[in-house]
Amino acid sequence: MNEVQQQIENNPSLQVVLQSNATNLLGLDRAGLESFFESIGEKKFRATQVMKWIHQLGVTDFQEMNNLSKALRNQLAETSCVQNLHVAKDQISSDGTRKWLLQLHDGNHIEAVFIPEDDRGTLCVSSQVGCALDCSFCSTGRQGFNRNLSADEIISQVWIAAHLLEEEKKPGRKITNVVMMGMGEPLLNFDNTVTAVRIMMDDFAYGLSKRRVTVSTAGVVPAMDRLGDTLDMRLAVSLHATNNALRDELVPVNKKYPLQELMAACRRFIDKQNTRSRITFEYVMLDGINDQPEHARELIKLLKGIPTLMNLIPFNPFEGSGYRTSSKNAVNRFREILHASGMTTVVRKTRGEDIDAACGQLAGKIEDKSRRHRRFEEPRFGME
Repeated sequence: MNEVQQQIENNPSLQVVLQSNATNLLGLDRAGLESFFESIGEKKFRATQVMKWIHQLGVTDFQEMNNLSKALRNQLAETSCVQNLHVAKDQISSDGTRKWLLQLHDGNHIEAVFIPEDDRGTLCVSSQVGCALDCSFCSTGRQGFNRNLSADEIISQVWIAAHLLEEEKKPGRKITNVVMMGMGEPLLNFDNTVTAVRIMMDDFAYGLSKRRVTVSTAGVVPAMDRLGDTLDMRLAVSLHATNNALRDELVPVNKKYPLQELMAACRRFIDKQNTRSRITFEYVMLDGINDQPEHARELIKLLKGIPTLMNLIPFNPFEGSGYRTSSKNAVNRFREILHASGMTTVVRKTRGEDIDAACGQLAGKIEDKSRRHRRFEEPRFGME
């Protein structure tokens, strides 16, 4: 057991059992911490001091925060805590990808994944226990849905990953980017997602640039508009289809917010951002379903006028999915059609497949309150 994991096991303030009536300072952004300190008769500047202790220095014991008075340290120990999730499993892939199974206070489990690349280190973070949506090609969606994560449960994934990676003391093993593309639909957990993102971007916490934090959505249009009014950061849209008939089956939220409404929301989002902004569109490649040349040409028309980075994602199979991965020839042909139109297009390299950490494979262990998993006992669209 390494030092951080030992700390989580031994420090009462980190245990997964919630302390009664204690405020978990881990999930408060700067404004929230300032309000907290004012409520106990302290100055607002204490917020930045404590943020730095918690997020940058990894200190969770108030008695070690030696620029706070002894009286304040004692008061914090009595009224609040810094409580992280429990690391139930820690796996490292042959390609360097690292995945954590994290236990919540209610016994559910979520997953977070660190993906190292030559020029960056990306942490994929979960926002819900399971997923409130029902995308037919996603392992997380097959697990059903239990609840939203709190802000402290979201940011705890970053805290744990940052400090465990720091212990490795290896080059290229540092979080430079965060993508809200793990388990769940972030925009259906709007307030907690926004609070966690603000902590990620705060200079007294993780100090990530607004261009290095990405929130993904399957197309929850009203929340996309609200996000554009609230934060200046990257947006990714899980598209996966070029017409409503197909997208209704692959991404059922499309029935409520069809492509025309989704594209209009994308344009509004871009209008609210600075001139260098673009939207990342995620497109999983499913053999014989959405990977034909006519789909590529439809995609070019659909996204016309929207600054775009297109991510083509080879499907990562899981048991009972009923889908097959598009051939390399089909993926390359699709990419070439998009590229010839001037669209910036990349084919995402599959990472962490040997530990089920690849895109669409995160599952965790959840109590499914939606009972959605039962619907997959019978074949559905795309399943043999």
